[in-house]
Amino acid sequence: MRVLLAGGGTAGHINPALAIAEGVKKKWPTAEIAFVGNENSMEQRLVGAAGYPMYTMQIKGFRRSFSPSAISHNVGAFYRLATAPGRCKQILADFKPDVVIGTGGYVSGPILQQAQKQGLHTLIHESNALPGVTNRILSRRADCTMVNFEEAIQRMDPAANCVQVGNPIRRAVLAQSRENARKQLGIGPEEVLVLSFGGSLGALRVNQAMVSLMEYSKRKMPWVRHIHGTGSRDYQMMQQLLKEKDIPVGKDRFDVREYINDMDVCLAACDLVISRAGALTISEIEAVGRASILIPYPYAAENHQYFNACVLERAGAARVIEEAALTDEALIEVVAKLAEEPGTLRCWGDAARRLAILDATDRIVAIIDKICN
Repeated sequence: MRVLLAGGGTAGHINPALAIAEGVKKKWPTAEIAFVGNENSMEQRLVGAAGYPMYTMQIKGFRRSFSPSAISHNVGAFYRLATAPGRCKQILADFKPDVVIGTGGYVSGPILQQAQKQGLHTLIHESNALPGVTNRILSRRADCTMVNFEEAIQRMDPAANCVQVGNPIRRAVLAQSRENARKQLGIGPEEVLVLSFGGSLGALRVNQAMVSLMEYSKRKMPWVRHIHGTGSRDYQMMQQLLKEKDIPVGKDRFDVREYINDMDVCLAACDLVISRAGALTISEIEAVGRASILIPYPYAAENHQYFNACVLERAGAARVIEEAALTDEALIEVVAKLAEEPGTLRCWGDAARRLAILDATDRIVAIIDKICN
């Protein structure tokens, strides 16, 4: 079994690919696995750390602007796209895969398209509720298009063979228990833990709103504790804001970090998540069954995070606040109401858990087995 995986740009594309690779190795220990990704990228770093070989390309997205910098960028992007078929032919000829699997990102489109032209088996994994344009086009000729959200199926090509499989979840997230996690973090049984984050770089408006929420918690909600990830870009700025507001940052009530390295523990321990609405984040919130307030990243392609967030809101598991409507007062109002209603938090969490698909990797491996054997 020779499996070629292509995906990158964000953790939401890379981590599912790594989980699929792990599932393939578990099913076929002698399987040969390789990845395709951009050079000097997040995927190159993560795939290398996992011990898999990776073929590199240079593919960039186009910017929707006529500014001089955007035009220059788009000229380079067009050149790289024009030369991609040749590089894809080289990769396929060298690795000779039994199946090519795309998990999203600019790099997955050209390699899947070339594989389809050569009559190779291809699979697509679409993690978002609103599929990307490339996946919608390629889904028509793929052996199977595997989706995370059921809502994505109706947005694919009508001729596509679509199956809902969910999103592969990290084993660490599934293995954590709430009791052990809260004990590890020192969270009391009557305390409400709010876990908030905006991504590895950060989200300025989310960070600013969280400062106001923490100030309100300090004055009005002594039973509420916070763990917040600022991201690397805004960490110093947020530390200064917290100092100006006289909010005592520390491990007790206001645990503010640049990055949350023990996300599995924090997710298991928390009562409420405040975050963006990337597909992987949504899947992990569902897996642990937690209430959430979702603030979709407004500049995501085709605003796809909004559609992800709406899946949870329609299920009665979350409240969606678009960034344009995110005021300090709006966020405080929702959190204050939930903090006083533990039954509502549990109800939202139960609704999220009902959406969870916990065996996504096994489902994907079964599909690979079916088409290749």
